[in-house]
Amino acid sequence: MNDRATKLDIHCATAPDTDPWPLTVATYNIHSAIGTDGKFAPQRIADVLREIDADVIALQEVPLGGSRRGNILPILQEATGFHAVEGAVQDTPRSRYGNAVLSRYPVIATRQLDLSFGSREPRGALDADIDVCGNPLRIVATHLGLRPAERCDQIGRLLKVFDTNRMPVILMGDLNEWFVWGRCLRRLVTHFEAVPEMRTFPSRWPIFALDRIWISPRHRLLRIEVHATPLAKRASDHLPLIAHIDG
Repeated sequence: MNDRATKLDIHCATAPDTDPWPLTVATYNIHSAIGTDGKFAPQRIADVLREIDADVIALQEVPLGGSRRGNILPILQEATGFHAVEGAVQDTPRSRYGNAVLSRYPVIATRQLDLSFGSREPRGALDADIDVCGNPLRIVATHLGLRPAERCDQIGRLLKVFDTNRMPVILMGDLNEWFVWGRCLRRLVTHFEAVPEMRTFPSRWPIFALDRIWISPRHRLLRIEVHATPLAKRASDHLPLIAHIDG
């Protein structure tokens, strides 16, 4: 843990009624830490995370072990000093990868949701409860499928989980929706109000709003922005998406 994160933990423990808002959250598909130059460079992803300086970060396509690339999550955790949790969607001797959440605040519970669809590539969501100075916050980090039928099924399963939610929730990730307001995404309005679409892919010349942040209750969203620095444009084929949340 770095000094900043440690001080926050101590401060929250001694002053549980402290107002931590506004909070900054981000979602980032790191493309297995392979940049637009074709280089595998986990440290470059770590540098982007330092640029963002968010309080909670949802990551997709994270190498988590195996003989192919190994586990890069410890590198990202060391760079930020954050708490880290993982949710593998594929686990073989050669390749273990999936979603992850990095948080400046303690993660008090996690759940792994299997969103796999038929014989398609395995998918899932990492569902984490975070204690933000005594304020419970639920973070769901996911990466949905490439086909519309796959995404619709996965969103339906996610909504069933949200029906039982009793705390503020933020759904973040690469939803793989290529249209500005696709049929599958419209189903999310049953739980979340619409949020602005921001172009994040491909990182060098963004055209598509594949990465999204959905918040309930919606009024807590202050603003949303894309992190489009020169480094971010090289580090992955997606740009990070950032939201600022009020209490």
